[in-house]
Amino acid sequence: MLKVTGLTVKYGSFSAIEDVDIEIGKGEIVVLLGSNGAGKSTTFRAISGLSKPSKGKINFEGSLIGGKSPDRIVQSGIVQCAEGRKLFPQMTVYENLIMGAYVHRRKKTQIKQAVEDVYELFPILQEKKHDTAGSLSGGQQQMLAIGRSLMSHPKLILLDEPSIGLAPLIVEQMFDVIQKINKDGTTILLAEQNANAALKIADRGYVFESGSIVVQGTSEELYANDAVRKAYIGA
Repeated sequence: MLKVTGLTVKYGSFSAIEDVDIEIGKGEIVVLLGSNGAGKSTTFRAISGLSKPSKGKINFEGSLIGGKSPDRIVQSGIVQCAEGRKLFPQMTVYENLIMGAYVHRRKKTQIKQAVEDVYELFPILQEKKHDTAGSLSGGQQQMLAIGRSLMSHPKLILLDEPSIGLAPLIVEQMFDVIQKINKDGTTILLAEQNANAALKIADRGYVFESGSIVVQGTSEELYANDAVRKAYIGA
């Protein structure tokens, strides 16, 4: 579905990521592990069109998308749910959701159904649909950010650190929802520091260090890898 080959992104003379190869099959959950600044978010930004690759190819469903504008990439079926949620705090929950459907703004029936689907996934958002996004708890804001990402019916969703800053119980609920979204037909690329939670739901993973992939394998292989366990799982 998505094949990234030899991807390099430079900021001036600094290489944020170098020669990165990633592959995601339709229906998979694939996780990118690594500490802050390892290159996960830059990889996401390149895939979603927010950072221009210096080198390499990004192939999505048989078409090259590297260098395309972010709105064209959203229209092709890739949506990024950014780290830090990036909500509009003064706007209501409902208004934030509608912003996520901007590329389909003329398809009123489709948008209405998408809102209903998000409310079914996150009932609390329906309860609070007239509340401002800024008044929600951290967990509810993350639900809204994911809900907004789903509004354009993506084929592939890029989830950047969805567990960051959340209480352990909320993290568990969040990962249950991510699994449900996947079972409903959306392929997921997940960037996470919480390796323990991520590897429980992912099919495969890649470990980033200093802008390069140093280890890759199935979740079971990464969980059993001593270096990965020591660095990211603490066991």
